[in-house]
Amino acid sequence: MQEIKAAVCTAHGAAMEIETLNLRAPGAGEIEVTLEAVAICHSDISYADGIWGGELPMVLGHEAAGRVTVVGDGVTSVAEGARVVVTLIKACGQCPNCAAGKPTICTGAAAADPVLTRPDGSIVKAAMNCGAFAEKVVVDQSQVVALPDSMPPEAVALLACGVITGVGAVVNAGQLRAGEDVVVIGAGGVGLNAIQGARIAGARRIVAVDMSEEKLDIARSFGATHGVLGNGKAPWKAAMKALGGRGADIVAVTVGAIGAYDQAPRYMGWGGRMVMVGMPASGAMSEYEPVVPAFMGQSFVGSKMGDVVIARDIPWLADLYEQGRLKLDELVSGRWALEQINEAIADTKTGGAKRNVILF
Repeated sequence: MQEIKAAVCTAHGAAMEIETLNLRAPGAGEIEVTLEAVAICHSDISYADGIWGGELPMVLGHEAAGRVTVVGDGVTSVAEGARVVVTLIKACGQCPNCAAGKPTICTGAAAADPVLTRPDGSIVKAAMNCGAFAEKVVVDQSQVVALPDSMPPEAVALLACGVITGVGAVVNAGQLRAGEDVVVIGAGGVGLNAIQGARIAGARRIVAVDMSEEKLDIARSFGATHGVLGNGKAPWKAAMKALGGRGADIVAVTVGAIGAYDQAPRYMGWGGRMVMVGMPASGAMSEYEPVVPAFMGQSFVGSKMGDVVIARDIPWLADLYEQGRLKLDELVSGRWALEQINEAIADTKTGGAKRNVILF
């Protein structure tokens, strides 16, 4: 056991507390990573606020970068000293979903023994298989990908969740074909990456929908060709005008607002696909008129973590970043210390931040 500092969520909706915890050594197939950076994702905030439940106390954080400092028995994918991106995607590699190339919905990964305890021996949950609001993590080797030392840790961390979720939503789940039209609802961290993914994959027109003119301007800098205020009257009509009078081939909903889900089908054209990315609170319900997608040949597709295969997709995106074709540095809104995590979360909740990053 070794001691580390971590930000612990002790009650839903309460400020996190910096505690000294014990971190166990990695077991077979596991690695220890000393973290350099971890970004704050809205999923962390949702768990902290209790909208999906979750075991308490817990250490959140799942969008991280660091150096491998210890490898457990049987680890072959990475070596000590490697810079890695740490994701929440723990895959067994053997279940039917993994065998079908869908590790984000793995059903066979075994639960790990607790990795974090308080000095009194009580367990602190490492949320989402990570617990990365901490100086170090112990994770399964399937959760990491080695990346070049030339990449700054903030850029590496962003590839763990927000970037792969947004890009993958349109490229993998939406199966965007070059020349198709895309609407992205929400121009936050994930939405901006959905816009980037659409641009990289050759979309004809990309319409960003958001409640803020400032965020629409940012969306244009990431590749949106048009911007529509979502709080206007019938915003889907403005989007269709931007699309030449037709509906979109892909509508990516990147926010968890029920209003966005209620309106999203209105943006779709014949044969359109709605990609469901944003996650509302458990129990929240949305409504649609089923005769429309039935008649127009439309489909609704759920997308968890962009349907990525991290060993395939993360190196691809890292190459695009180093070629100047994928914006990562521009996604970082602020840099904070671990002791400032509650201020960083409060800043993220304002909706203006793209990604706030904790640096160690």
